Amino acid sequence: MPRVRHIALIFTSLAAVLPAFGAEGKGLEPMAHPMFHVGPLPVSNSIVMTWIVAIVLIIAIRIVVGSPKLVPSHGQAIVESLVTGIKDIVDPIVGSKAIKATFPLLIALFTYILIQNWSGLIPGVGTIMMRHGTAGEWMEFVRPAHSDMNGTIALSFCAFIAGLILVLRFAGIKTVLVDVFGNKATKGDVSPFVYYPLSIIFVAVGVLELVSIFFARPISLSFRLYGNIFGGENLLHSMSAICRWGLPVPFYFMELLVGLVQAFVFTLLIAVYVGLLTNHGDGHAEAAGKDQPHGAHH
Repeated sequence: MPRVRHIALIFTSLAAVLPAFGAEGKGLEPMAHPMFHVGPLPVSNSIVMTWIVAIVLIIAIRIVVGSPKLVPSHGQAIVESLVTGIKDIVDPIVGSKAIKATFPLLIALFTYILIQNWSGLIPGVGTIMMRHGTAGEWMEFVRPAHSDMNGTIALSFCAFIAGLILVLRFAGIKTVLVDVFGNKATKGDVSPFVYYPLSIIFVAVGVLELVSIFFARPISLSFRLYGNIFGGENLLHSMSAICRWGLPVPFYFMELLVGLVQAFVFTLLIAVYVGLLTNHGDGHAEAAGKDQPHGAHH
């Protein structure tokens, strides 16, 4: 079977585009390139893809769901099944006290990240190229938002800040400080000669915990998402260049799974971070309520 030669498509009013990197197996550039500027702020090709996917997602959900009905349509039933499935998973993690306020954040994160991850599987995304800059360098016309580390870092810190606000709202600053710096030993169970030195140790551990909370957690979230999506995009580029009979279908299915897993892991970790501080005592309170006789409730 003869090799298929790639054809250069020239748009004189915009730019010249062609699937260059995908054909040669070079993959995506490590950094996203600015397409234009809004004042002093550069707008990269990954940001443009973020806007496109967000707009399509909003419009698609409105069209599919329409006006909610008591007897749901097929589209409404699909959306409700997704919402119910995610809620059943995160409800015991976050706790009954904070789930109503936290769940909109979690379902929005899961849906947004999932569609953004899968956007790289759309033909042309990350492979169509355009001329850029005065020197005429080649750059991706659009690229998946999560193949750009700027996008994953921004997403991680936004999700983390939203989770922190929920923690402070439902747990309070006192609970947070006690959980981070408090002595985990019970005062009556250990000798004072052990308890008070342990308090000093737990304060030092609390400082390390703050570093973990404010830096390690959001950075690990962003690096995990970026590494998997960027690596998957480059894998697809390489396999497309090697494969002469068509698209690398097995790798497309693998990236579908990776995109789903990464969206779920990101959402679940945010739920865990919130639930670690807002879910204290829920299970004990429910158990105590069950143990009380019926006449004891007022």
